[in-house]
Amino acid sequence: MLSFAALLMSVVLLQLSSGGVGPLDALTGLASGFSTPEVGMLGSAHFVGFFIGCWWAPRLMGSVGHSRAYATLTAMGAIGLAAHVLVTDPVWWALFRVASGICVAGCYTVIEAWLQSKVTNETRGRTMGAYRVVDISASFAAQFMIGALASMETYIAYNLLTILCCASILPLAITRVAQPESPAAPRLRPMIAWEMSPLATLGVVVAALSAASFRMVGPIYGQGVGLAADQIGYFLAAFVAGGAVAQYPVGWLADKYDRRWVLIGLSVAAVLSSAFTIATAQAGETAVMIAATIFGFTTFPIYSVCAAHAHDFATSEQRVELSAALMFFYAVGAIAAPYATSALIEAFGPSALFLVISAGHVLLIAFGLTRMRARPTATDKTPYVYAPRTSFLIGRLMRGSREK
Repeated sequence: MLSFAALLMSVVLLQLSSGGVGPLDALTGLASGFSTPEVGMLGSAHFVGFFIGCWWAPRLMGSVGHSRAYATLTAMGAIGLAAHVLVTDPVWWALFRVASGICVAGCYTVIEAWLQSKVTNETRGRTMGAYRVVDISASFAAQFMIGALASMETYIAYNLLTILCCASILPLAITRVAQPESPAAPRLRPMIAWEMSPLATLGVVVAALSAASFRMVGPIYGQGVGLAADQIGYFLAAFVAGGAVAQYPVGWLADKYDRRWVLIGLSVAAVLSSAFTIATAQAGETAVMIAATIFGFTTFPIYSVCAAHAHDFATSEQRVELSAALMFFYAVGAIAAPYATSALIEAFGPSALFLVISAGHVLLIAFGLTRMRARPTATDKTPYVYAPRTSFLIGRLMRGSREK
């Protein structure tokens, strides 16, 4: 595991940088007079860049290698962060967020390709476990930075995030681990996901509706219900914490029972947790934090359950392309969700965020019940694993754990 220390340290620094920019953009944009839909547009722009980065990074690695690709992508992210202080305009900031999204997805692609080249079947489980813990822990820590960042002068806050982004280059630049051969870029065939499982395909779109809306538009909701900047950070951290805690019990259920029922049960719970969040909006800080934790618990694992269900119907040769296809549909949902939900918040108030998310889960419940009549579930299951929404190459890194 020591040989992976440099890669994991880069993950920590990258998460601390990227995890803070979304909420900081939302709070700073609102304070600067941006409309609620304009703030939502920034979140959608991030996922446009995210998709571009997922697609482009493997090809860039093939041209210039892992280290130079990582440096190029990090430079784009640093430019996008630093440029925020040059102009205060939502359209320009959206372009800067595209650059940040390219950086995040591209850098994760490089790191995951590097990890994949070094793991063996004997070390894959430990490596993935360490990777998941580091990724979630850094994401959790980034939320606690939000209050401090929001209290700083704007140029200091964005410069701090830029420094963290640039610092993520250093572990990879000074590591003695040999740079691996560049992997072949996975083909992007979105419809393979629909062929394997229409329910899983719709499920990852709804997962994007839940997660992308909450993480990108959550600060708007938090401000709308009276939370201060530091409390908004705790609010988002509670969501991440709930999702992290959910992985083990949901994984146990998904391996033991029909995954379609698990998915439907999670969606029912998501609707109830959304209603609870709306009901407790004015009940005080503690109630709001509890609601965010429950919401994270019920919605965060949905992508992983959908991925496991889709992989139950795939062959070993199809797994990498299937993972890329599921990521594609997640990106589609994540691009549309922040702008749409923020526009509805402006029109109908903060509760509109959770009403839209509930509507998506009601649709998933109905479709899931319909699909259960279409065919039986797979009897030979792949093991449930937490599937980070990081890059198209995540399927290659997790491939050994999904073999039948």
